[in-house]
Order: sequence, then C-alpha cells, then structure tokens
Amino acid sequence: MTTPASAASAPHGALAEPSRWVRQWAHLVAPGQAVLEVASGMGRNARFFAQRGHPVLALDRNVAALATMTGVAGIETLECDLEGAPWPLAPGRQFAAVVVTHYLHRPLMPRLIDALAPGGVLIYETFAQGNETVGKPSNPDFLLAPGELLALCTPALRVIAYEDGFLAEPREAFIQRICAVREAHVTNPAVTAGSRGGAQVLPALRYDLTG
Repeated sequence: MTTPASAASAPHGALAEPSRWVRQWAHLVAPGQAVLEVASGMGRNARFFAQRGHPVLALDRNVAALATMTGVAGIETLECDLEGAPWPLAPGRQFAAVVVTHYLHRPLMPRLIDALAPGGVLIYETFAQGNETVGKPSNPDFLLAPGELLALCTPALRVIAYEDGFLAEPREAFIQRICAVREAHVTNPAVTAGSRGGAQVLPALRYDLTG
C-alpha cells in the first residue's frame, strides 16, 4: 500500500533532496547502467541518479508528479497503478539498481528483486513500527515490523547494510532501510582446478562501505 507520506504527495514547489540513504549507497550501482525508481513521486532520487549519468525509469500513479520530470535528461516516466494492476514492466526487464523510499506494498517485493540484474543493488528505505508515536504514517499497514525488511530481502539478496531504528532528522521517524545486492551466480569460492587436489580461490566480491 502507498504510505500517506509518499514523495508523490509533496507539493510541486517543494522538491525534496534525495534520500541520504540513497546517496550513501549510490556508488555501488554500476556506472552508466539503468536505475528503476518505484513510487518515485516527483523523482528526487531519479533526478539524483540521472545527474550521475544513469538512465532512469520512474514509476508512479501520480500523473502530476511525473509531469515535473518532463524534459529532464536521462529520465523516462511511466504512469502505473503499482497495487491494483499487473506489474507494468515486461518480464525479464532488469536494472542495475532498484530504489524505493517512503513506500510499502509488500506484494511487490518479489517483483523488485526480480527486477535486479545480476550485480544489481536494491536501495530501500521506509517507515517502521513506532512511527505512529511521532507522526504519519501511523496505519500499521504502512509500517514494517521489526526485522521485516531484512526478512523480505533474504536469502535472495546479499545484505550490505541494514538499519532498523529511530531518526531525529530531517524529521522524527522510525525507519528501516537496506542496501542489498543480487549477486551473480558463482561457483564455490574454492573450486577444483587443474590437477587433482589443486584449488583455485576466487577473489572475494568487494562492496565499499563508503562512497
């Protein structure tokens, strides 16, 4: 379900800064590769990735919000009902990153994971239980249970960072957020090679924790 605090509800004259969490992990997204922002609203994160040289597809049901991105280089928009209609993208269409902030519709999670190309990064941040004590959203349907976002992403994705707690800024909120990677299938790190008993150790995948 769409949270009442979805970016799509922001006034047209009040375009927000990109999410700090998104900015923190954007360096993990392969340079120049396609990014999908789901429930983009006016595209605060879509614009950020487009400025970094990524082609971006922004999905939202709010036509007016999508219209604010008309003519923005590198951004394609698609009006769609993410909750009451079929998934709008063709089967097999994948992205180097899927970005979601301030939006929760649990049935979409398998679609979001499937939309990640091998090596693709999921960057997700939304509200959690406890937020009803400090503001909106307060409907439990829009609030993640403790550990829920982590459970939704594993074991399909490798978790690089996960947080579940309280933020005082930019406004008080209980938040869960995750950065996770759909790793390409590889053989066991120690594989038999050459002569009997010989082993080749593949280099460990590296995910820098600072941009």
